[in-house]
Amino acid sequence: MTSEPLACPALWRPVMEAAGFRCQCTGQCGNAHIKAQGRCPREHDRHASKHRGPVHLIAAPADLALSPVKAARVPSAGLRAWCPDCHTAARRIAQRQPAPDQAGLFDL
Repeated sequence: MTSEPLACPALWRPVMEAAGFRCQCTGQCGNAHIKAQGRCPREHDRHASKHRGPVHLIAAPADLALSPVKAARVPSAGLRAWCPDCHTAARRIAQRQPAPDQAGLFDL
């Protein structure tokens, strides 16, 4: 039996089942995940390394540039399984990119 989050397990479970309980990052975090054929190898409740504890995957929007309010409204079809490391790095990268509707806004 795998561990589940206390909040919204009915929303979390289908996302994880669709992902095979494996992080769905394919390089958005800046890591090409070459050793794992282009997809993050981290699996839910498995140890990331011998010096780290088990990974607890989260269900978060595929579009990491969304504001927290918009992210909370994303339907389950728009969610992906993320390990915390990939999610943090990918979100940081996504937030650095200009929004599509603002691209070129201040270009001279």
